[in-house]
Amino acid sequence: MKTQVAIIGAGPSGLLLGRLLELQGIANIVIEAKSPDYVLSRIRAGVLEQGTQTLLREAKVGERMDREGHVHDGFALSFLGRLERIDLHALTGGKTVMVYGQTEVTKDLMDARAQSGSLSFYSADDVALHDFHSDHPSVSFTSNGQKHIVECDYIAGCDGFHGVSRKSVPPESIRLFERVYPFGWLGILSRTPPVSHELIYANHERGFALCSMRSSMLSRYYVQCSLDDKVDDWSDQRFWDELRTRLPEDAAASLITGPSIEKSIAPLRSFVAEPMQFGRMFLVGDAAHIVPPTGAKGLNLAASDVYTLYNILRLRYQQNRLDLVAKYSEICLRRIWKAERFSWWMTSILHKFSDDPFNQRIQEAELDYYTSSLAGKTTIAENYVGLPYEAVE
Repeated sequence: MKTQVAIIGAGPSGLLLGRLLELQGIANIVIEAKSPDYVLSRIRAGVLEQGTQTLLREAKVGERMDREGHVHDGFALSFLGRLERIDLHALTGGKTVMVYGQTEVTKDLMDARAQSGSLSFYSADDVALHDFHSDHPSVSFTSNGQKHIVECDYIAGCDGFHGVSRKSVPPESIRLFERVYPFGWLGILSRTPPVSHELIYANHERGFALCSMRSSMLSRYYVQCSLDDKVDDWSDQRFWDELRTRLPEDAAASLITGPSIEKSIAPLRSFVAEPMQFGRMFLVGDAAHIVPPTGAKGLNLAASDVYTLYNILRLRYQQNRLDLVAKYSEICLRRIWKAERFSWWMTSILHKFSDDPFNQRIQEAELDYYTSSLAGKTTIAENYVGLPYEAVE
């Protein structure tokens, strides 16, 4: 088989890239190691920056998002028993975020690709990348017991942190930056109305908590937990009791509880791979970087990679702009490190790292400082709604 772009991974970044290229007449094939049901079963965050929303609309998959998504003008930071609202709309000149689950984004993209008839392979085994430093890269894999080879112009590695794309790069050719945090997030999903119509990020001496949502009757809550904890250690009642303890009194009193329909523990890490391009192979999204979810940047950062690569490839094929291809990593990394910084900062001021009371007081002072001035609130708001994409030209 031959195509212009081989895309490894059918998560939101791979499917979004494929959809945008397809609309520009650029042929692509998506190769995914897991089944469609497995891909859709992954529970992920759902706070979309305006840049991500715009890109989904450009891909002509934004109709359900605009109909069912929840626009948020702000969010709250909780500390010392009080709530401080960050007015995103007022502080950023009208920008907002939208709550729309990553699973829903993936489903919309899957449906659009199926309707278009573009070729996709799921449950692919033995995926391997070949000759991406040459002018003739290829991808081999097995599907339904049959061996396939896809010859292509470029390879987009959109297959996540554990995928084959980054692992195909010789260790001496790539530099890895990583910070692993000494705690996890215990998250539950419940069919209950959210405690607040906007997200609440809570700093508490017992640890971090987050109140989020998927819809008006589907809530997503998190509490910081030990990496040694197991899901079975946490009954629903224990979770709700702990969440109430970490919230301000008014929020705790209005919390409506119910049986969990999903419960999991996720570790937190910051991670960046440099560079993100190796010959004709590009790393996209989680294959190149991971952020702790505190800053709501994971999916959004992947979308900004897609924006950059899509426009580079569009101009390469439509205007023969070969000069832009080598700029992918440089352009992406400037925005990535700023998002890494914000996610690290949010994680640092909201989580319990030790029993040291000095550290707790420093966190409280930092939160009080930033939320007591227009400049501080504006800094938080500008980063939360997402920094502008860098033009490709």
